Amino acid sequence: MAMGFQAGFTGNEIVRQLELQGIHTNFVALSRGNSRINVKVKGETETDLNGNGPDITEDEFRQLLDKISVLTGDDTLVLAGSIPACLSSDAYQKIMEQLADRNVKVVVDAERELLVKTLPYHPFLIKPNHHELGGVFGVSCTNEQEIICCIKEIQKMGARKVLVSRAGDGAIFGDEDGSVYRIQAPFGTVKNSVGAGDSMVAGFLKGYESSVPLALKFAASAGSATAFSEDLAERDEIINLLPKVSVSQI
Repeated sequence: MAMGFQAGFTGNEIVRQLELQGIHTNFVALSRGNSRINVKVKGETETDLNGNGPDITEDEFRQLLDKISVLTGDDTLVLAGSIPACLSSDAYQKIMEQLADRNVKVVVDAERELLVKTLPYHPFLIKPNHHELGGVFGVSCTNEQEIICCIKEIQKMGARKVLVSRAGDGAIFGDEDGSVYRIQAPFGTVKNSVGAGDSMVAGFLKGYESSVPLALKFAASAGSATAFSEDLAERDEIINLLPKVSVSQI
């Protein structure tokens, strides 16, 4: 189920497109403005033209918290991306506070202060890239050992599982039992950076239903398949890449 805020004709279209894909929605409808449009101009370099969405009041944010409060221990909640400038940087923290006694698995795919403020609530999974992870500690994670050290430190701060993407160099995963895995991504021509990280999270959650190694293979396959496509990857593209992903415990 997709949750959040919708506004105007663009918000209505987002809901329509999601429901065409069979995805249930439960948005807070705003009475003013339009959900923002982000334009990605592709060429030799990629240019982002990201619009601004409508302001969200405290009452409207509270409505979202009320919707989220129905989640239970059988659910997984993904908190992804930046938040509107009109909301405080503890917005994700407030959501996790709301769910603190419900055993909901919460995945946080965010950076800087937005991520750090969720750590005392022990997110099930965080997925920074190596630059974002290093940024938490003011260091540069340029090699595997530095990444592993930062994974251990951020787990001390509260993260349970940490999946660190490294673009063409694959990923490093630190589990809550102390085990660390190296994921080698398949080779291919990168055509698209939009949605690759989100695809990686989705792949992990799909594979985690079976095992950690399969979760890591699906994560790398889904992220790579989207990066190698003009749009979000299709299921067959993801499945075809699975045999080309290697996972090894360090």
